[in-house]
Amino acid sequence: MSVSPPVEAGAPGDPASGGTGLTGTQVAERIAAGQVNSVERASSRSTWQIIQANLLTRFNAILGALFVLVMVTGSFADGLFGVVLVVNSGIGITQETLAKRKLDRLALLNAPTTRVVRDGVLVQISTAGVVLGDLVELRSGDQVPADGHLHSAAGLEINESNLTGESDSTFKAAGADVKSGTTVVAGIGRFTAEAVGADSYANKISAQARKFTKTRSEIQESVNKLLTYITWVIVLALPLQIWSQYRVLGGQGWREVVIRSTGGLVGLVPEGLVLLTSVAFLLAAVQLTRQQVLVQELPAVEGLARVDVVCLDKTGTLTVGDIEFQELLPLTPPGQQAQDLLRAVLGALADDPNANGTLKAVAEANPAPTGWSREHGIAFNSARKYSAATFAGRGTWVLGAPEILLREGDLIREQVAALAATGQRVLLLSSTDRSLIGEQLPEQMVPAALIVLSEQVRPDAADTLKYFSSQGVAIKIISGDNPTTVAAIARRVGLRFDAAAVVDARTLGSDPEDLREVATRTTVFGRVSPEQKRALVQALQRNGHVVAMTGDGVNDVLALKDADIGIAMGNGAQATKAVAQLVLLDGSFSHLPAVLAQGRRVIGNVERVANLFLAKNMMSFFAILTAAGFALPFPFLPRQLTLVSALTIGIPAFFLALGPNTSRYLPGFLKRVLRFALPAGSIAGIVVIGAYLWARDRYGMSGSVRCSISGQTPAPVDVACWQPGTGATVALLTTFFWILVVLARPLRPWKAAVIGSMVAIGALSFLVPSAARFFNFNLPLGLFMESLIIGVAGAAAVEVLYRITPHRRNTTR
Repeated sequence: MSVSPPVEAGAPGDPASGGTGLTGTQVAERIAAGQVNSVERASSRSTWQIIQANLLTRFNAILGALFVLVMVTGSFADGLFGVVLVVNSGIGITQETLAKRKLDRLALLNAPTTRVVRDGVLVQISTAGVVLGDLVELRSGDQVPADGHLHSAAGLEINESNLTGESDSTFKAAGADVKSGTTVVAGIGRFTAEAVGADSYANKISAQARKFTKTRSEIQESVNKLLTYITWVIVLALPLQIWSQYRVLGGQGWREVVIRSTGGLVGLVPEGLVLLTSVAFLLAAVQLTRQQVLVQELPAVEGLARVDVVCLDKTGTLTVGDIEFQELLPLTPPGQQAQDLLRAVLGALADDPNANGTLKAVAEANPAPTGWSREHGIAFNSARKYSAATFAGRGTWVLGAPEILLREGDLIREQVAALAATGQRVLLLSSTDRSLIGEQLPEQMVPAALIVLSEQVRPDAADTLKYFSSQGVAIKIISGDNPTTVAAIARRVGLRFDAAAVVDARTLGSDPEDLREVATRTTVFGRVSPEQKRALVQALQRNGHVVAMTGDGVNDVLALKDADIGIAMGNGAQATKAVAQLVLLDGSFSHLPAVLAQGRRVIGNVERVANLFLAKNMMSFFAILTAAGFALPFPFLPRQLTLVSALTIGIPAFFLALGPNTSRYLPGFLKRVLRFALPAGSIAGIVVIGAYLWARDRYGMSGSVRCSISGQTPAPVDVACWQPGTGATVALLTTFFWILVVLARPLRPWKAAVIGSMVAIGALSFLVPSAARFFNFNLPLGLFMESLIIGVAGAAAVEVLYRITPHRRNTTR
């Protein structure tokens, strides 16, 4: 908890400011009573939610039921898939719990803060620490933490678009109500928290009513669709598989029916797809924390990889955000007395507890004078682009954008343009003898001086922009500053554009539909209002672009909220960090390429994994249909298919899901997966049925032979029964290993090592006597060679498929 000195909006103890606030004893009582604020957004799921998500799923329920049935038959080896189920769930819970701890620790260190008055002293605490009855102070850039009514206000303006959807800010006077979740855009005020946590307005209204959208995830949407399709396939296949196996094997007892039916149904369940998708997102978020990037919504990792337009604010993004006072250029007759007066004016205007970065820079170079009494003021906001104050006996002074304050045709504009062309920020100081009335400026303002400010360009900005350009990502600079100044800074960081690509937004409207053309062809926008920033983002989205927006000021909040990906600077306003999906904690723009790389890794790797799982599901479905159509036993025992799934999908998929992948994003994730996986799975299904029939007919097991397919009867009868399943397993392993090879391309040493290890384990399962008995394998040399040939034919067909489908373009880089 940090302590601040009393401020202008009513000193502690002043009744107009709400008094001295709560005492320490009162705060403790309210905490004990549970009258505390709640954090609206968590960086991760709760521990119980993690356990539920990894255990209580429909596919786990299916596998669990099948496992119980197999255990009842007494064929415990065929319950091996149950062990895999437990391991998968355990890995998921462990990985997500570890990731949760890291993300929660980082989120706690960077949690939003609120100023409150306690025991007569202004202190800064965690927003979650606000209690019922706290006297809260609001300043520009704050997000209102609770509901209440204002005791005092000075130029206070609040934007309530998060709750109402209306972008215009509202002036708030003493007595007016304020709602949690809204944003202070100007001024200062104090109110008593009358509703906190779950009782506050923002937490009571439904998610649909709030004008806030979650990050869209193409991967999650596609995986959810796949799971829906697979669920319906299981619903259709379940009765068909049981009926067909009962028809073929019913005479051998219910145990054989259950085991063979389970073998097919287990193959339809994508047991590791959801796990690996979740783990890929989580580990990407954890990796980014090491680069000082806080991921507030996991799909944002993927989202930035889909972005094709990045909109940047100049200050705090292209520049470091530290503004320096460079020069005072009087426009009145020169002289030391005039200089002294102008510096006193600047010091008095900057003597503001709610000063923005510009006023802070002015204050550092111009100390506040004594004897100046502020009678009335207009707080700066990004729509007005000026601030003003009337001082007792010293007139009214205005500091703001020259383009706003100067008349058209004024010769001073030429001097301003010349300074702006060098990349410097220029403000105009004007005066009048008339007093301010309300929020309107008096007429007949007289220009008094130009103030020249400078900003340091980020040393990493040029390289970062060059990287985005090389990746086909367009850059748009959207700033509230003079367009000439913004253009000069943009050129200094390496952007190339002609004069026609620079636009003064004051000539534009704020209707996104009207801005669609100019948004696409323009690179630099200057003098942009907060509403126009949002409209430009929406216009780009309507043109089919996926848009990221970076910002650090309250004027960026609307655009950040509506962008596909909002990126806030760690040193920015609380409101910007509250609506952003990503926060660059150290404010370094150079971290964005790392975020892009993580997003590409997640998208590319999950696509590979989804292909593997869906191909297996399609193979099983094809085999179920064929077995039903031709009155065949299902070719595999559950233990055999579990082996194939583990070696060709489960274990290698874990490595592929977490390995590096630099392939560029291409839209159409689900279509590409379906175009490759469905025919590849069908090829594998044909291979399985072909190898099974060949082994059955060639090695003497006819359809009339009655034997225990589950291996319950002693040899030698079982040995003949094992051979068709053994041949099918060899053929399927061969084909599926090749599916794994083509999806893992380009083959790096670590990938080759993973695949080679799986092949070796597969070979040992046939060669080691105890393993062969466990899996019911009987593999004469002739059967091995014939099954291998069938598997190689399937692999060749997979290679042809891979070369002719669009899937290849997204995974070969």
